[in-house]
Amino acid sequence: MIRILFCCHGNICRSPMCEFIFKDMVKKAHLEDCFYVESRATHTDEIWNGQGSPVYPPARDILAEHGISCTGKRAQLLVKSEYDEYDYLVGMDEENLRYMSRICGQPGADREPLNRRGKKISLLMDYTDRPGSVADPWYTRNFEVTYRDAVEGCKALLEYIKEHDLNK
Repeated sequence: MIRILFCCHGNICRSPMCEFIFKDMVKKAHLEDCFYVESRATHTDEIWNGQGSPVYPPARDILAEHGISCTGKRAQLLVKSEYDEYDYLVGMDEENLRYMSRICGQPGADREPLNRRGKKISLLMDYTDRPGSVADPWYTRNFEVTYRDAVEGCKALLEYIKEHDLNK
């Protein structure tokens, strides 16, 4: 089973969008038994007294528009032990990578070459033909652009895994 963990700053927009988009793609491809998918935050901004915030309403709404539910999802913080528990830790931007590397105790992982495709800690868009960040809708307020980035990145990640890991 391939274990994937998507990460962003607060785990209320980008990473849960990717979690549920990827789960939807896997289900449609009849590969549910091959994957375990979750998402986490790199900061505690959306976690209060041990309780995580739910998915941000505009992120939840754009998923719902595309027939994808994220019901029950609440922000959770990435912890060091998850480095060993997951095969892929996938961040949304360079800041996420820095914090993911620090939390997981992987010094220098955030300074690997730009094309981190296939590395344990990577950026989602590294799997596409246009590496970079997934647009952060917290700042852009454009959840449609973020949704498109997430779909493009998740499709490319799924294809990469199918080609390199699924049949091993």
